[in-house]
This record gives sequence, C-alpha cells and structure tokens, in this order.
Amino acid sequence: MEKEVILIPQSKRNLTGLDFFLLWSGAAISMAEIWAGGMLVSLGFWGGVMAIIIGHIVGNTPLSLGGIIGSEWGISSMFSIRAAFGRIGSFVASFFNIIQLLGWTAIMVIICARAMDVISIKMFGYNNRFLWILIAGLGSTVWAMIGHRWWKWIQRIAVVALAALCVVMTYVVMVNLPLSFLKNMVADGSLPWATGFDIVIAMPISWLPLVADYSRFAKSTKSAYRGTWWGYFLVSSWMFLLGFFLSLATGQSDPIPGMVAMGFGVIAFMVVLFSTITTTFLDIYSTAVSFMNIKPRVKEKVATFIFGISGTGLALFFPVDRYESFLYFIGSIFIPLFGVVLFDYFIYRKRNIDVNQLLHQKEYDLLALLAWAGGFVIYRLFLNYLPVFSASLPSLFSSGTLYLVLKKWIKK
Repeated sequence: MEKEVILIPQSKRNLTGLDFFLLWSGAAISMAEIWAGGMLVSLGFWGGVMAIIIGHIVGNTPLSLGGIIGSEWGISSMFSIRAAFGRIGSFVASFFNIIQLLGWTAIMVIICARAMDVISIKMFGYNNRFLWILIAGLGSTVWAMIGHRWWKWIQRIAVVALAALCVVMTYVVMVNLPLSFLKNMVADGSLPWATGFDIVIAMPISWLPLVADYSRFAKSTKSAYRGTWWGYFLVSSWMFLLGFFLSLATGQSDPIPGMVAMGFGVIAFMVVLFSTITTTFLDIYSTAVSFMNIKPRVKEKVATFIFGISGTGLALFFPVDRYESFLYFIGSIFIPLFGVVLFDYFIYRKRNIDVNQLLHQKEYDLLALLAWAGGFVIYRLFLNYLPVFSASLPSLFSSGTLYLVLKKWIKK
C-alpha cells in the first residue's frame, strides 16, 4: 500500500519540460515575490538588482537539483529524505515542512487579501478582507484537489494569461519610472547587502522541500531540470524586480500602494487573485504529500482539503508583519537539511538509491541529524553575528561537507 502511494510508475509520468516551465513560472508569479522584492528597497538600485539576479542563480540551482531525485526515481521530496536521514528522520523533516507550507499558505492568502482590499477600495469603495481570504484560500484548495492530470492544461492557460497581464504592468512601470530615474536610487545602509541576498535565496529554497513532489511526474529528468530552473529563475527574478522598482519609486517596502497609484485597477486585481491561486495550490498539495510520508494510508484528496482549510483558517491570525523572520526561518531549516540530502545523493550515493529499501529504512541516521544541526548553527551565526556575509552558502556547504566527513570517519 505504501509503495503504491509514494512511488509514481512510469506510466503516470506525463509532464514535459514545457509543463515544468509553466508550473514554476506560475509559482513565481505571486505577490510574495513582488512583496519580497520591495523589501530590498534600502539596497539601492544596483545593490538590489545584483542581489535579485545572483540570489536567484544561487537559490535556483539546489532547487532544480532537488527535483532530479524525484524525476529519476518517481518519489516525493520528503520520502527521498529517508535515504540520508532514515524513516523517523524524514518524519522530522516532514513536520518542519508541514509548518512552513501552512505558513506559506497563510502568508499568500493574507498578502492577496490585503492587496485586494486596497485595490477594491480604490475601485469600488468596498473592502472585506475576510471575504478575500475565503476566496483565495478556497480557490487554491479546489485547484490543489483537481490533481496533476489537469494541472498541466489549467496551468498553461492561467500562466500565459497572468504573464500577459504582468507584461502590461511592467510596461506601465517602466514608462512611468525610466531607468535613468531608478538608477539614481542609492543604498541607505539599513539592510546589509548579504542579508538582502539571503532573502532572495530563501524564496527558491522555500520550494526545495516540495520540488520532487512534482518532478516525480516528469517524462524525463533533463527536461524537468531545465523547465524548473528557467521557469522559476526568469519569472521570479522578474517579479522581484517589479516589486523592487515599485518600492524604489514610492520609498516604501510595500509595493502595493505603488500598484494602486499607477492605476492598475482591474489588471492588478486579476493578477493578485489568480497568481495567488496558481502559487498557493502547490503549498497546499505538498503539505498533504509531506503528511502522507508520515501517514501514507491517508487519502490524498482528504489531506489536501484538510490542509487547504487549515491554511485558510491560519490566515485569519498569522502575524504577516513577521514575513522577513519567516523567510530566515525557512533558510535556516531547509538550506542545511538539503545540503545533507544533495551531498548524500550526488556525492555519497552517486545518484543510486534503492526505493524498496527506503520503505524499510532504519529509524534515523544520527550523522545526518548532526550535520543538519551543524548547518543550522552556522546559518544562525552568520545571520546574527556576521550580517555582512551571506548565511546561505556557508550553511549549505558546511552541512553537506560535515555529513560526508562524518560518514567517512565512521566507516574507518
């Protein structure tokens, strides 16, 4: 029963490179990206642009590498963690992933509701944040429950339409805010460049614990890798830059007032709502998949519905003003975790695992847990005491290297 739930047979792997490009483009067209771009306003023009481009290159690479495990073996992200961490160890990772995905669901719904409130007041003189939360949350839940057979067709239509709307928004922004004006915006020093860099990296890394949930449906590993890398890199960078430019113009870290001031109206309303749904359904579905790593007998659609409703309910209480802290939490947990996973798969195991053995894997791997903890400490030390340096790369490589050293030492 467990093998049937977790392992996707070749006959059901029907997603192409284009499907992955559109899937991750749709994930990247979101208010979370636009809003995070606005948080970089104090870096000034060149500092912000460099943080966005380099941060996406760095963050996108482990994201796409993580997808290779799913496409090669037909297994989910949390199940693949069993190879390095053991069965119980993967349950710990699943627990943290469920927390972050419920948090992401709530944040996405809240950002959507706040933006729609501002826009609807401007357009109709009407506001009802509770209604917008329900529409965004329930819409995302239904989308998640439709299933992967239909995602490829719905996502193609939705992403193309959203991209067209965002092109219009970008054109208006660039006409009203020429580069000659934006280039004059300089850093004010309130946010270290490395800290802004880590904010950017945290965004693609936040998808790393669920990328294999979708790549396991891939027809080929190469096309899934390319579609994931380019789809997310191009569109997420674009959304970050859009939010960044809007905030440079207004001097506020929240880009929503800038969208309203430029009179986007109906376009902004549609982008906010539908981009939230095409992004948030991924969080909801993968929350269910992570839970099924712990309880594989639970029906997928039942778990999806429960977590969709839970994330929507959480949106009513979640402290969205702690968004930046939430991104750092994600980075400190999942960057060292996948440092261990990626080093284990690509270097220690040389891309060879026994899926049947993973079903009966030992309870936990103490060395992997120690390496994960070491990487977590490195991340927090750099973030809190060495903010002029990025915490992400030292954490990723230290956890992976420590894992390999411990494995080699124990073998001796």
